[in-house]
Amino acid sequence: MGEVKFTDKDIQKLDIVEDAENRAAYELTEEERIVEKKLVRKIDFIIMPIILTVYLLNWIDRNNYASARLAGLEKDLGMTLQQYQTGLSILFVGYILGQIPSNMMLNYFGRPSWYLGFFTIAWGLVSALTSLTKSFSGIVACRFFLGIVEAPFFPGVLFYLSKWYTKKEMNLRMSIFYSGALIAGAFGNLIAAGILNGMDGKLGMSAWRWMYIIEGVITVAMGIVVCLYLPDFPQTWKSLTAEQKHVANRRLALEAADADVDEEGAMSQLKGLKLALTDVKTWLFVGIYMCLTGAQGFGYYFPTLARSLGYSRFISLLLVAPPHVFMTIWSYCHGIVSDRYETRFWFAIYPIVPAITGFVLFMTTDAFGPKYFSFFLMMFLMTMNGTIFSWISGILTRPPAKRAAAYALINSLGNSVTIWTPYTYLDNERPYFYTGIGICAGLMVIAALLLILLRFLLIRENNRLASLENENMELSEKEMIRLQRTAETEGISVAEARQLQKGFRYPI
Repeated sequence: MGEVKFTDKDIQKLDIVEDAENRAAYELTEEERIVEKKLVRKIDFIIMPIILTVYLLNWIDRNNYASARLAGLEKDLGMTLQQYQTGLSILFVGYILGQIPSNMMLNYFGRPSWYLGFFTIAWGLVSALTSLTKSFSGIVACRFFLGIVEAPFFPGVLFYLSKWYTKKEMNLRMSIFYSGALIAGAFGNLIAAGILNGMDGKLGMSAWRWMYIIEGVITVAMGIVVCLYLPDFPQTWKSLTAEQKHVANRRLALEAADADVDEEGAMSQLKGLKLALTDVKTWLFVGIYMCLTGAQGFGYYFPTLARSLGYSRFISLLLVAPPHVFMTIWSYCHGIVSDRYETRFWFAIYPIVPAITGFVLFMTTDAFGPKYFSFFLMMFLMTMNGTIFSWISGILTRPPAKRAAAYALINSLGNSVTIWTPYTYLDNERPYFYTGIGICAGLMVIAALLLILLRFLLIRENNRLASLENENMELSEKEMIRLQRTAETEGISVAEARQLQKGFRYPI
């Protein structure tokens, strides 16, 4: 098939409609579907390995604090339990403060490679320099700044992926992306075990200091790779042909029944933030994700929970790996099946049942077998992240500025719960940790109720969209403005824009 020439103006306008009365004009042609398959394969093999690796390092650098605790960090710095918990929670203060402005800037500047690469290098440097700290105040400062420079990455990548993948492709890709945390939980602790076991005393430094240096230097090197090799957006990736750029943008606009283009200027970013803030679905996702991150807080204490089984520091770190490996494999299967059936609610809610079972089992048994099995059950919560964020991309869709603000808002406020949850894991409650684990179970009950409420809301919205397909029905002023915006962007009539929206439904 010969290469089709498109100008930049053609690519931006997408040229969706050739014939308003022909429904096929609102779908990819057979030739475009062939291009789409090659495009998705190219994206998968270039983008996904890079962001997966960086997220793995992101998770390791954020969570090596727990491994350092087992290696004597508290003793070396003269810290109490409460001071250790403050060091754990302070990271999320910086993490929360930086996310919303960061995603707005990312969408405005439009260079994810340099933007995300710069912050990857920055948090690698902060992590490495943590090895030099000599006091509680020093570790608090390092953790706070680590949170600030890590803040742009997670919500930035979520928005970035939504500019490349359709909603039917997102759950698997989100599962692959989030598996970086699971892989880091497994092999990060194995790496930590090796460093802590073999580097203690080298050049007169404690093993935990070496851990920060080694892992930080690796992150800096990966940040340079991001700057050089991560593509930006479809319309600016030079490796794509004009035809591939056209298809990359067109398939997203067709799916959303709206234009995936912002208004010009910085004010469009503020407008996107306003749209996100005034959408009730944003706040339901905030509540769900707050409950989820609060319940997943046990992960920051995983080495300590494993140590409660009665084994040495080295064995405890090794015991953390199998539940993470199991859940990595499970999450891939989870994502594939969810994308195949194009459903989200049931795949978001079923992990709550085994997770609550695991929390109850951990608090009520002493035997090694059942208690260790509870770790595997608790880990089911990790499958929810990919589903929740792929669901967000299909619901809080357009314009891009709204999507960018929504991702940052949900992730930042969702993580706010991790400021106080570290204080709920009390040493005098070993080996059951009733307060911390009990709160995890309670939060998941609330999450289940919010998911049910969201489901009913989306059913109502889809019924409204179905009613709008009646061409004799008079549209509201707000709906007419939206149609006019789409028509202007796509270079089509309002009638054609309304035809384009036929069949669009929120994923449930």
